[in-house]
Amino acid sequence: MELWEALAILVAGMGAGAINAVVGSGTLFTFPVLLALGYPPVTATISNSIGLAPGSLSSAIGYRRELRGQRRRVLRFGAMSLLGAVTGGTLLINLPSEVFERVVPVLIGFACVLIIAQPRIAAWARSRRAATRPDGGPLLPIGVYSAGVYAGYFAAAQGIILLSMLGTALDESIQRINALKNALAFVVNATAALFYIVFADPAWAAVGLIAGGSVLGGYAGASLGRRLRPGVLRAVVVVVGLVAVVQLVVQF
Repeated sequence: MELWEALAILVAGMGAGAINAVVGSGTLFTFPVLLALGYPPVTATISNSIGLAPGSLSSAIGYRRELRGQRRRVLRFGAMSLLGAVTGGTLLINLPSEVFERVVPVLIGFACVLIIAQPRIAAWARSRRAATRPDGGPLLPIGVYSAGVYAGYFAAAQGIILLSMLGTALDESIQRINALKNALAFVVNATAALFYIVFADPAWAAVGLIAGGSVLGGYAGASLGRRLRPGVLRAVVVVVGLVAVVQLVVQF
């Protein structure tokens, strides 16, 4: 690996960690960079998932004050996130790579649509909050499990999916919901990372660079996220995601 390639992965990891802390679509930064540097798609997503796990932890720690009083939710929904991540990881390892190559452009496109629609989703969630239950009702754990399956297979925009579900179902402030989202994303990423370390063959140099960058970016994103202009951030992520879609379609 040349120096400029290492720097590109490190910077992408920092950006991904910061964005994951605030919204949750950092994979759309790191995954296209790994593809552009010649990593096969499955190897790229495995290495990306392992590398982003430490950044998810730093994001959750950065929101530790907002997590106070949510221990029961973290345990309840964390168990569903863990099961979902194992299910998604199993699918990624056992399905043919051709399935992943065909499905991922659709998943990235879906992630981009979610990012564009996020303000409307948030407004709808706020309008629904008055009629919600303290723990979200019986369907929320199923939704969290499904989000874990999605993220265990391909992690892009899992944070936005979790934010939309949790924001709709829970009567909480957006900061406390974001804190819970970060905790659940850490459970998913850490579970997927352990699964891939045991059963897959990651590119360890890329893993280390993404991990280092995501830790720095995750903590900074948790500290400074409230000051970011969401419109600009959303536009950058969508552009990167669309570039990834075009690259995958052309490549395959």
